[in-house]
Amino acid sequence: MVMAAAPAEPLVRERLLYRVKRGLLGPPLVTRQLAREKLSNPMALGVLASDCISSTAYGPEEMLIILVPVVGIAAFDLAPLVACAILLVLVLVTLSYRDVVSVYTRAGGSYVVARENFGPRVAQVASVALLIDYIVTVAVQSAAGTDALISLAHLVGEGYYGIDHLKLPVTAGVVVVLTYGNLRGIREAGRAFAAPAYLFMLAIALILVIGLVRGLNGGLPHADVHARGAYPLGSPGHGWLYGASLFMVLRSFANGGSSLTGLEAISNGVSTFRSPQGRNARRTLTTMSLILGVMVLGVSVLAHFTHAIPYLDGNPTVLSQEAHLVFGDGWPGTAGLVYVQLATALILYTGANTPFTGFPFLASFVAEDRFLPRQLTRRGHRLAFSNGIICLTIISLALLFVTGGNVDKLVALYAIGVFTGFTMAGAGMTAHHWRRREPRRRLKIAVNAAAAVVSALVVLIFAVTKFTEGAWLVVVVFPLGVWALIRINRQYRQEAAALEDVPAFTTDRPHWRRHLVYVLVDALDLATVKALRYAHELRPDEVRALHFVIDEERARRLVARWDATPGTDVPLELVDCPDRRLRHAVIQLASRTTADPATELTLLIPRRTHSNPLGRLLHRDTGDLIARALEHLPNVAVTILPFDVTGAVERMRAVRREGSGTPREGSGTPDTGAS
Repeated sequence: MVMAAAPAEPLVRERLLYRVKRGLLGPPLVTRQLAREKLSNPMALGVLASDCISSTAYGPEEMLIILVPVVGIAAFDLAPLVACAILLVLVLVTLSYRDVVSVYTRAGGSYVVARENFGPRVAQVASVALLIDYIVTVAVQSAAGTDALISLAHLVGEGYYGIDHLKLPVTAGVVVVLTYGNLRGIREAGRAFAAPAYLFMLAIALILVIGLVRGLNGGLPHADVHARGAYPLGSPGHGWLYGASLFMVLRSFANGGSSLTGLEAISNGVSTFRSPQGRNARRTLTTMSLILGVMVLGVSVLAHFTHAIPYLDGNPTVLSQEAHLVFGDGWPGTAGLVYVQLATALILYTGANTPFTGFPFLASFVAEDRFLPRQLTRRGHRLAFSNGIICLTIISLALLFVTGGNVDKLVALYAIGVFTGFTMAGAGMTAHHWRRREPRRRLKIAVNAAAAVVSALVVLIFAVTKFTEGAWLVVVVFPLGVWALIRINRQYRQEAAALEDVPAFTTDRPHWRRHLVYVLVDALDLATVKALRYAHELRPDEVRALHFVIDEERARRLVARWDATPGTDVPLELVDCPDRRLRHAVIQLASRTTADPATELTLLIPRRTHSNPLGRLLHRDTGDLIARALEHLPNVAVTILPFDVTGAVERMRAVRREGSGTPREGSGTPDTGAS
């Protein structure tokens, strides 16, 4: 038996935009490549902890920024106490999130917790909080990473200030590079994303250990607190707070709370762990929190001994000064400083990459629940949620340019979103255990309720103490964001209710007595011929070819050519359009034609498509505009028939090259025989 050869697949012409996208991003990935490798605990710690532990680079410094101008040198005594208060919050939130990852093993974190326990509407508070958190994380982490590099130049270059103006361009460039990498489909599970976390942990460990040794030997130097560009020193008062008001201490506590950002990353990525997912995520979360606590407290205590002071423009950073003071001068000290700063920049930039996975996934979850546009659920060319990545990039870049990439200004927008997410997670888990009879129920309720209350207090403290420094923006945007998401959901539900009520339409056939087909004619060419042939295939009661007269001279030439062309068995009719309002004239004609409810009208609009940009630039397409103008008429259907002009041109060139069937130059008259 002879097998027939499979028919060749038709050649599909790729558009220029797609060819450019393929060149930039690589070949498209197919859906079956979506499955990704599960993470071991050490790998998960490196991949998911970068956003959290990297906050050590700016969290303790943010406490000093508030205290130094108020109490001066005494700020270095208060900072470790404020850090201890922050660690108490860390303990409560960690215990709460250990419970979260044990119960909810699907990615989504506090949003999923709130949705399952309070319903989808209340859950939008958590979704807005997390979305804001992700947006600000990109800006904060990338700006702090650039600060680490600029600080290195300051300290190695002995106070060289000539590159400060490069901070914003470099930071924006990093965000664009991260965007490009994620659009190409960079996997967070890669070893390259785990290495920076361990390099940074080693860097902080070196600073703390060498600092401890030098401190015990009495050889730990002090920074120059009166250096040019440093925050001016306030005058310490008396009492255990050195004269600082409770309000200022709370402001410092709120600023330092930025050290806990990223703590929710493991709950958002719990589905990437190996089985048993809950237990492995719980262990990794505990390890991450212990490391974060040691690092934050260690950097704060070291600042107490070295008097590393924050600078007005953010450079050099407190952490870079500590490294410089601890390692000392000479080539070993310079090598240590370079290592610390490069490791710091690397983990901060890696932490800025984390939201490029978290934000699109969360946006897709919310969009699946119909609280965000459905376009955010679609995977792109390389299986990433491209629309979410692009939205995140645009908003983050706008935030960077508005704030000038200043970390202190960005932190004012930070912790409200972060701690609102903590609040929703704690409250959700409290409600979860309240409804169940299970072992240690009361303890779980107490821990989660305490975490929710404390986190809510931090939100309140931050909103009040940082209101005039930018927190007002989040306070205003937050309720507006929740309202917008609920409004989107209401629109989707109304549309679904209107479109899903279909039984009456599916059981009753229409009772039209007449079916008319009108072909809108702009020129006599192959596109029009294709439309006329298709019109006859519909077997209507009547086929008419109509040309709306915008240019009278052109209309006369068209009629003359139509009448002179053999095979056009459908006469061309002219419809007067004196005011040149084409859509208005088409609507009037369609309304008059279908005034009788028993008449159905189908309008066929030939569309001449062009694969090259020049063709699209030179030709206007009005088909979609006419279709949208007629969509409200009940007995009118519009069909747009595409015809590839670029392909026709290339076929003509091929015929000419072969030397047969060459058309006369300038004629272009097609075969117009209609069925």
